Amino acid sequence: MDSINFENRTEYEIPEWEHVQKWLNTLCELHDFKAGDISYLFCDDAHLLEVNKQYLDHDTLTDIITFDYTYGKTVSADILISLERVEDNATDFKVTYTQELSRVMAHGVLHCMGFKDKTEADQLLMREAEEKAIQLFDNQ
Repeated sequence: MDSINFENRTEYEIPEWEHVQKWLNTLCELHDFKAGDISYLFCDDAHLLEVNKQYLDHDTLTDIITFDYTYGKTVSADILISLERVEDNATDFKVTYTQELSRVMAHGVLHCMGFKDKTEADQLLMREAEEKAIQLFDNQ
């Protein structure tokens, strides 16, 4: 059975799980996908840095790493998010913590649905999709 799971290894607060699950299912449906097995791990910078070094050979801080297992139109992934980065980015971008967290959570799922962010054109499409996802989150 497909499911969306959350594990929080930090002291940071996470929005109500049921609301987030409904939102992620709706986000997938909006792009003609369905949510399969999606696991979110909320962690700190140190943990995500170790994963970044070990699996991606990157020695930099990041807010999110997505391991994409999507098959066809069913989104499945392990998504790791540093809540320390989310908090810092929210301050830098002058948005609320919840808005930045929803942006990052959507970002991982959007990658699984084919959105990219390596070129400027791809980044623009990703940002537009993230903004729509945040609005969807705020309005559910």
